[in-house]
Amino acid sequence: MSGLGGATAVPLRGIALMIAACASFALLDATVKVLSARYPAPMIAWARYFFHVAILLIVMWPRYGVRLFRTRRPGLQLVRGVCLGASSLFFFSALGFLPLAETSALASVAPILVTVAAVRWLGEKPPPGTAWALGMSFAGVLLIIRPGTELFGWAALLPLCTAVCGAGYQLATRRLSGVDDGITTLFLGGVVSVVLLLTVLPFYWTFPTSVLDALLFMLTGVIGAGGHLLLVRAYEYASASTLAPFSYAHAVTALPVGWLLFDAFPDDIALTGVALIVLTGAWTAWRNHVPPSSTES
Repeated sequence: MSGLGGATAVPLRGIALMIAACASFALLDATVKVLSARYPAPMIAWARYFFHVAILLIVMWPRYGVRLFRTRRPGLQLVRGVCLGASSLFFFSALGFLPLAETSALASVAPILVTVAAVRWLGEKPPPGTAWALGMSFAGVLLIIRPGTELFGWAALLPLCTAVCGAGYQLATRRLSGVDDGITTLFLGGVVSVVLLLTVLPFYWTFPTSVLDALLFMLTGVIGAGGHLLLVRAYEYASASTLAPFSYAHAVTALPVGWLLFDAFPDDIALTGVALIVLTGAWTAWRNHVPPSSTES
């Protein structure tokens, strides 16, 4: 059965691409957290997408040319870009106040929103066991963040806003798969985000204080562009409801990254939550290991 954008529907390939994208985003978050100790979030978010766009222009222009700007759904591309830029702004702001793993975990309510919206508004049929998988994964997230602790101050609202914007972004990505080229979608999302964040940049701009910081700003664009390309490709091989449980890989990969780079490792209760997420994801992957011809495209 043909998948989106002419690709064959292969759920496991889409799942693998989603996990790789989430690992990239965890590395991006760590880079942002380092920068957030010295620079305002709007500046970091703008730089992340500015270099995202610059890198794609350098690498893709010789092959794509003006096709990078061609879209059949300009309105939907605009909505996707706004959701993308706003999601990053909220999340980067949260990283200035909260630990990396906890911030990622709070933002992980997005897959719940994606699955509900995909079934309700996109007409998708969720794979068997999706509701159970999402419920168990969310229980794991709750064990990581533990409602009622000091983590739940006003700053906790920032990653929750990230989740809402991220759900809109993921659903728009799903709708654009097979309509516009994935590279075009990747590029236009960055362009819209750059323009959106440029409206507030003058109030927060400050020059990098070292060459290393300047390189880290550039690195955010490199990692971010690569991660979003993986995400766009993932939706070409699997449905939004199939991929939703594996978006929790972002929270999981944030744990070792936070430990290695910031010496922040969760306690036993939080590790139990991680185990729930990982085991649920493995179970769901096994359930979806079926021939391409019998999958939903």
